[in-house]
Amino acid sequence: MRRSFYLFVFALILLHHPAWAGSNDLVFPPPANYTDDLFHNFSKQAGLAISYIPMGTAEPLGITGFDVGGEITLASIDSNQAFWTEVTRNNTPPNYLPLAKIHADKGLPLGIDVGVVYSQVPNSNISLIGGDIKWAFLRGNLVMPALAVRASYTDLLGVSHLGMSTFGVDLSISKGFGFITPYAGIGEVWIQSRPENAPGLSAQQINLTKGFVGVKIALFIVNFVGEADFSSIPLYSARLNVGF
Repeated sequence: MRRSFYLFVFALILLHHPAWAGSNDLVFPPPANYTDDLFHNFSKQAGLAISYIPMGTAEPLGITGFDVGGEITLASIDSNQAFWTEVTRNNTPPNYLPLAKIHADKGLPLGIDVGVVYSQVPNSNISLIGGDIKWAFLRGNLVMPALAVRASYTDLLGVSHLGMSTFGVDLSISKGFGFITPYAGIGEVWIQSRPENAPGLSAQQINLTKGFVGVKIALFIVNFVGEADFSSIPLYSARLNVGF
């Protein structure tokens, strides 16, 4: 959690640094020497970066409950590799790709929650929209933890000649201790990446396993959530929101 918080603060500072202006733009179609292997590696890391980040516990919000707030995800990409440098505008992508997000969740009957997220990489043409539905089949109590399953979807926006979407399913567990609720989970992410007007490149279908750990700190109606997701690259997220 501490590392995620420091990265969160660091990212807020960097987002206002003028040297980043436009440097995060993705440029498609890529150059003629861009191979299918490079596109596969790019799709794997970019797909994980835009995949759905739970940022919440397994417990249901309840029929009157909701959460809404802002968050940031930092995706630790291999920025020195050709599969990134060849498709960024100035060929120098950041080591951590920052995704600023607005995230909202609403509780429904029967232990079901639904969520939506919109994200934008600052000073870039990269944005995404996504959503999820979670069912807490074990809602938890003073003794038992909560268990939930989730299905999610995200779609890349704003990048010409590149289509990318992700589908995910995961199982999560959480247990509250006063105002602190740690949680963890594991799931699968399916990435579909589709280049357009890029001779020699084929669509990619990638399946990856992703684990995550996080903690929610609830202070009255204000909540802080920190989460780390682990797969072929790590992702660190922090969220500040209002919830009931």
